Parts: sequence; structure tokens; C-alpha cells
Amino acid sequence: MWKSVVAAIAFLALGGSAFAASAINRDAQTRTLVVTEGGAKSELTLGAGETVEFCSNGCFVTLPNGDLEALTGSETVEISGGTARIK
Repeated sequence: MWKSVVAAIAFLALGGSAFAASAINRDAQTRTLVVTEGGAKSELTLGAGETVEFCSNGCFVTLPNGDLEALTGSETVEISGGTARIK
């Protein structure tokens, strides 16, 4: 019984971090995303080649071209050639 409880707690603890969106900047230039999460806006600056996790509970993200996208927290935003794609 205790093994099942411990396994369930460990799964939930480890599983929570798997539900964050990530952003990957494949460009040689720094790129910025504007993230709105819980009503608060913040800028997420990604250096060349940098990968960052964000948006663990769902958010809106403004991409470099100005498009606004809703994320649930499981997506990957890949920036390449100044264009962002959501995977």
C-alpha cells in the first residue's frame, strides 16, 4: 500500500515539471517573447542557442512577428530565421 502511495507522489512531483512549455532560439541573434501568465506580462529573452522552460500553467505568448498564441504548457516554441513555430 505505501509503495503505491509513494510511487503516486513521486509520479506527480516529477510529472509536474514535464508540463512546462519550452522555447528554443535556433537563431544567432537574441529573440524576445512576451509572456502573459496569470494576468501578468513579462519579457522572455532568449540568447542565441538558448532553451528556456516557462508557462507551467498555461499562458499567452506574443511571438517575434507579433502573433498572439495560447499555450497549455506542453508545447515547444522553436525560433528559427526570426520566425517562431509551435510544436
